[in-house]
Formats: sequence, structure tokens, C-alpha cells
Amino acid sequence: MGTYILRRLLLSIPVLIGILFATFALARWIPSDPCVAMLGEHATEAVCNDWNFRHGLTDKQGNKLPVLVQFPRYMGDILRGDFGRSFRFSLPITEILMQRLPITVELSFTALFFSMLVGIPLGVISAVRHNSSVDVLTMVWANVGVSMPVFWLGLMLAYVFALALKDTPFALPPSGRLTPGVLTTPFWEIWGLSIPSSGALYSLLDFVSRLNILNAVLSADLELLRDAVTHLILPAAALGTIPMALIARMSRSAMLEVLGQDYVRTARAKGLRQSVVVLKHAFRNALLPLVTVIGLSLGGLLGGAVLTETVFNLGGVGRILFEAITARDYGIVQGFTVVIAVFFVVLNLIVDVSYAYLDPRIRLT
Repeated sequence: MGTYILRRLLLSIPVLIGILFATFALARWIPSDPCVAMLGEHATEAVCNDWNFRHGLTDKQGNKLPVLVQFPRYMGDILRGDFGRSFRFSLPITEILMQRLPITVELSFTALFFSMLVGIPLGVISAVRHNSSVDVLTMVWANVGVSMPVFWLGLMLAYVFALALKDTPFALPPSGRLTPGVLTTPFWEIWGLSIPSSGALYSLLDFVSRLNILNAVLSADLELLRDAVTHLILPAAALGTIPMALIARMSRSAMLEVLGQDYVRTARAKGLRQSVVVLKHAFRNALLPLVTVIGLSLGGLLGGAVLTETVFNLGGVGRILFEAITARDYGIVQGFTVVIAVFFVVLNLIVDVSYAYLDPRIRLT
């Protein structure tokens, strides 16, 4: 197992480098000038030459540096943990990611939890009640869920729960991450820990504390937990609807295949209860394809939160990424791409390793 994990990690290095190079090159091959995008059309040639040189895009004579010259320098900075500075905000990109990424991570994991909580039971029930009215309604709903655009669903949810039901117990906030006036205190301060205001440990703890739900749990702050959860219900439902539909359909398909196997018929012939046959004998063997879909869905949620964060005004990485693309802010685009690529690689590794646990017939050497 250890050899397999090490081999997969080594094979992931060229994949990450290839993804980073493709993003790096495509961003610079777009026929536009980042200086003009940042400073406006009235920026003089001399000003743009100086601006491009300071940001490593040209040499002293104003000649544009080839991508093959810029990329090794950028990789050297990445290996030192330096993602560069944002053209638009004049801030270290690492600092921007540490501020914005927790919002996107929290939203994505909440959306995945919603999609699994709803999608898996729907798929299992639909398979057990195959060709019944429950099965038909579930699959119709799954097809509708796949077809609904996130931005439209988000607006409809906000209208229904924030306006139409605003005077009822079902009212939910339409935007923002917390109610104004609700304060967050880092959990380590609640615990009375003394942490230096810099360094890797501080960065890690600061990142965790920006995950409001996790910070509220660690701090035992019930008011913060309630407020953070209620603000995430609508965006998580909007973002998680498509993966929920995919998970429901995959759960149904995998369960139908397993329920037709001989060992399931044998278990039923032995007189075991239906719940035991479905949950203990069938469901575990149906998890293999489902785990793959769940892993890929999480990566897709991290990369696809742009519209959801914009509709619900969450201010995560997705929103700032959109602004960076329009402003040709290469560094933020590349930094976010690195994060998403690493997430995908780690998720694929977890999925592959989990196969050995779920199916003992698989041997990893």
C-alpha cells in the first residue's frame, strides 16, 4: 500500500506541472495587454513598459519574454512557496488565497454533504422500488436537477426563502456569510493558546478558524454555528443540486446491478430482513462507482463555485477568480489552478486507496 501511494504521488508531479504550464501559457497567449486591463486604455507606452518589466512580463528593452523563459522562474517561486503578487490588488497571492479559499472550501464541502445526504438515499430507494412511482418521480427529479442552471436556481431559492417566506419560520438569509453583528473569535483564543502571529502553524490555524462552521464547533459557539449554517443552506443547495442528481442516478444504477447478483438472492433466500440485504450486502458493494463520483464531484464543486458565490455574495475564491480573469491578473488564476489541481490529485488518490478498503479483492502493491 505504501509503495502504491508513493508511486501515485510521484506520478502526480508531472500532472501538476503540465496543468500549471497549460494555465500559465494560455493566460499569456490571450491577445490582450494586462497593463491596459489594469491601468486603462490611456496608459502610455512608457508606463506600460515599466509596468510589464516590474511584473516580469518583459525585459528592460520592452521585449515580451517568451513563456519558456517566464515559466521556470515562476516554478522556482512556487517551490519557495511564493505565488507572486496580484496585479489588481497589489497583495501577495498566498494572502488572498488564505483569506478567500476557506469560504469556497466550506461552501463546497457543505454542498457535497447536501448532495450525499439527499442523493444516496434517493438512489437506493429508487433501486429497491424499481419501476414504481417512487422510482419514476426520483429519476424525473434527478433529470430536472441536472438541467437547472446554478445561477437560476440560486435566484429562485433566494426569492422563495428570503422574500416569499420572510415572515415564516422557514425564512433564510439570501446573501452574505454571517449576519452583521455576529462576531467570530478564533478557536485557539477561546482555548487560551498563545500562537505567534506568523509562521506555518499560524497560517494553518488561521485557515481553520476562517471555516466558520468548524470554528464554531471547536469554539462551542452555538450562535455562530446556527448563523453560519443558516447562511450556507441556500448556496449549498443551489451548488449541490447537480451533483446530488448525479449521485442519485449513480446510486440507483449501481444498486440495481448489485441487487441482481447471486449472493443477494442467496441472502434473501436465507430469510434475512430486506434492510440487512440492502444495507449490509448490497450497498457496500455498490459504493465503488459511487466513491468515484463523489470524489470528482467535490473537485468540480471547488472549481465551479463562481456563479454561486456571485449570486449569494459570499466573496470566496470563485468571485475573485472571475475578477482576475477579466483583469488579466495571471497570478490569481494560476494560484487557484494550482490549488484545484492539488485537490483533484489528492481526491483521486483517496478514491483509489479507498477501493482496497471497500473491496478486499483489490490488492495494491
